[in-house]
Amino acid sequence: MEKIAFVGVGRMGANMARRLKDAGCAVTAVYDVRAEAARQLAAELGAEACTEPARVTELAGVIITVVTDDAAMKAIFSPDALLKEADGRLFINCATVSPRTHLEVEARAREQGAQTLEACMASSITQAREGSLYLMIGGETAAFERARPILEKLASAIRRIGKAGEAAKVKALVNMVMNINTAGLAEGLGLGDALGLDLAMLRDVFSQTGAGSRVLQTDGEDMQNRDHACYFSAAHAAKDSGIALELAKEAGLDLPLAAATHGQYCRMIAEGLGELDKSGVAELTFKGRRPR
Repeated sequence: MEKIAFVGVGRMGANMARRLKDAGCAVTAVYDVRAEAARQLAAELGAEACTEPARVTELAGVIITVVTDDAAMKAIFSPDALLKEADGRLFINCATVSPRTHLEVEARAREQGAQTLEACMASSITQAREGSLYLMIGGETAAFERARPILEKLASAIRRIGKAGEAAKVKALVNMVMNINTAGLAEGLGLGDALGLDLAMLRDVFSQTGAGSRVLQTDGEDMQNRDHACYFSAAHAAKDSGIALELAKEAGLDLPLAAATHGQYCRMIAEGLGELDKSGVAELTFKGRRPR
């Protein structure tokens, strides 16, 4: 049985670790820049709370990373951190970062005799805990086959996309479209509210027509009730839409809807709302909720 460790134990990482522990896997170590979060989860799982990334690599053969952004990913993949004596290790990288960063990390790991695999997630915290993630995979076949027994305990659906960087491209587009849908739904419900329409009725009509979407199911009622408990933060929405816009720029493509949505989520951050759920974009569109 492979010994498994986690780097990054926020909402998603912690629940993935719990799921693997419940599934009988040997989760031996956790690390997070928030040391107290790592200590609490380690105590729960019977693992070691590492104070340095290099210790994680020492204690496990498979390291799953769920970090915040490109800068965090590059910081942990250095010869002084996760790549210290990393020969034979497999790193499964689940964070939403740029395709370029996945390629850079793969090259760094290969130099140290290690393997990497990108396992991009399009799922919720609840699905992480239940083991029903939707995973998009990028990387070499050997790394994928080694990771498969672990991935199958985490996911109900695994889609192999291609080489390193390709799954990250797909994930960026998934989140870009999701964010556009969320912002559009907020505008539709906000206008309905301003017109004096019953929003429960409006949401039901949306669900039976072309206005229906997965976002309507997950966020519509929360927008109406101003319940923005965080499952996927506005700050992450801004970051992910930004990744898609960079890809569009490289491709020479103009994406006005994506740009406008990115602007809305950046505005949320500027107004101190970045840690609200992405449904909190409704706070910018409903009349009287925020100063214009």
